[in-house]
Amino acid sequence: MNAGPALVDFAPALRMALLAGLIALLPLGWLALRWRGAGARARMAALTALALFLTFDLVVFGAFTRLTDSGLGCPDWPGCYAQASPLGARGDIEQAQATAPGGPVSWHKAWIEMIHRYLAMTVGVLIVVLTLASWWRHRPGGAAPVSPLWPSVTALWVVVQGLFGKYTVTLKLYPAVVTAHLLGGLVLLALLAVQHAAYSARPVALAPRWRRAAAAVLALLAVQVFLGGWVSTNYAVLACTGFPKCNGQWWPPTDFGQAFSLLRELGHTADGAGFPFDALVTIQMTHRLFAVAVALAAGALAFGLLRQPDPGARRHGRWLLALIVAQLATGLSNVVLGWPLPAALGHTAGAAALVLTLTLLLARSARPRARALPRAAAVPA
Repeated sequence: MNAGPALVDFAPALRMALLAGLIALLPLGWLALRWRGAGARARMAALTALALFLTFDLVVFGAFTRLTDSGLGCPDWPGCYAQASPLGARGDIEQAQATAPGGPVSWHKAWIEMIHRYLAMTVGVLIVVLTLASWWRHRPGGAAPVSPLWPSVTALWVVVQGLFGKYTVTLKLYPAVVTAHLLGGLVLLALLAVQHAAYSARPVALAPRWRRAAAAVLALLAVQVFLGGWVSTNYAVLACTGFPKCNGQWWPPTDFGQAFSLLRELGHTADGAGFPFDALVTIQMTHRLFAVAVALAAGALAFGLLRQPDPGARRHGRWLLALIVAQLATGLSNVVLGWPLPAALGHTAGAAALVLTLTLLLARSARPRARALPRAAAVPA
């Protein structure tokens, strides 16, 4: 009798790592050709920009993986039925699909899940290269505008994200783990943004009170991102129909005790009972109400930035205002139009862009604390 794949099988890990390395050679090769002869700062700025771009893509593709129910498209980790790609696992995938038609395993879901893993490993390779390059620049006789501890912490965080990815699969989409995986992707984005801001040398003059305001908005946004991830991982988007009312009521029945119980499996309470609908409504309503607070705070910050004398601050203000409007539009579309995939992906991308915009603003407005490399052309963000 076929007992199915082991949940964790490291046999294909080396082959997958080799494949990720080969994939990473493509953008790294382009980078080497595009910036050959450029100064050290410009090359490091380009490398961090590349890692930042692909990490943003990874966050959005992770949302695509979740929204297409492909998170268990390969039910083991890190390979797919102990293979490095779905091609080698075709027989197992077809058998699983025949046993449970419409279940979590199918040919296209397996490819979506594995492409997500390939992209994650490719980002990991780029961050390892960034870490090694940073330590090389920091050697005696070298110079670096940021401490190499930044990319080292980033590389360590990639490992943490990999573990979140592993437990997302082995714990069968445990909501707390899936939400932590989403938040971890945004933390990775922020870590890379800080490094890119240092290398790209585009300072923003901002008064301390406005920096404190930006930090406060970023903290509120972090809470809202958690709430949004909790909505998505618990499939609570459509628990409320209609807007601004929820199911025809301004304040429908709620269950906060179950809604924010973290230690439980998907669709169940901590004691194994079915997850109550009122708790799903509570999750959705909390996300809606906190969105109002975040939008007001971020909007006030955006209008404040638009009045600043520094053009960089005004540019961040315009971006912030545009992203707030886009987030409200995609959030409403999810409810009114029944959670269409483009709107859901746009909502995740907008949240990532807001984190990126606020992190870059804070990093660029901070006073430099380290010596810089010799002046060279920098890469725009």
